[in-house]
Amino acid sequence: MGFGKAAELSMKEMDSEAARLSKLRDYLIGNTLKIPHSWLNGPRKNRIPNNANFGFYGIEGESLVLHLDMKGIAGSTGSACSSESLEPSHVLTAIGLSRVKAHGSLRLTLGKHTTKEDIDYTLDVLPAIVRHLRAISPMKVKQIKEDT
Repeated sequence: MGFGKAAELSMKEMDSEAARLSKLRDYLIGNTLKIPHSWLNGPRKNRIPNNANFGFYGIEGESLVLHLDMKGIAGSTGSACSSESLEPSHVLTAIGLSRVKAHGSLRLTLGKHTTKEDIDYTLDVLPAIVRHLRAISPMKVKQIKEDT
């Protein structure tokens, strides 16, 4: 009975929660794409409300995830369908990303408790982390672009 009641409550909130998450997701996407040499994996429209998957030239996704984790931000590399394998996400390569681009991806997922303040904090620390990782990367942005 408890599960049934939880499902009933979720259904009542689904539309308003999807709208709230879509607004936060679009805010995250719009501001993350201000980071030079970044892109959005997948279409900007027609995507689930709680997910954004980005790429950054010259960055290895695992390093980015580790640096974000040190700042209290949970992220993942690849797509939601990828395993903990070191192989690039089959979903990202299927949409046409090269192995290099797929390895430089970051997936951020929003949830019921995600706030605009959480997104603002992420947008505050993410550009500096990207700059730092690019500064120590043996591959420079120009070289990455030529290899993709």
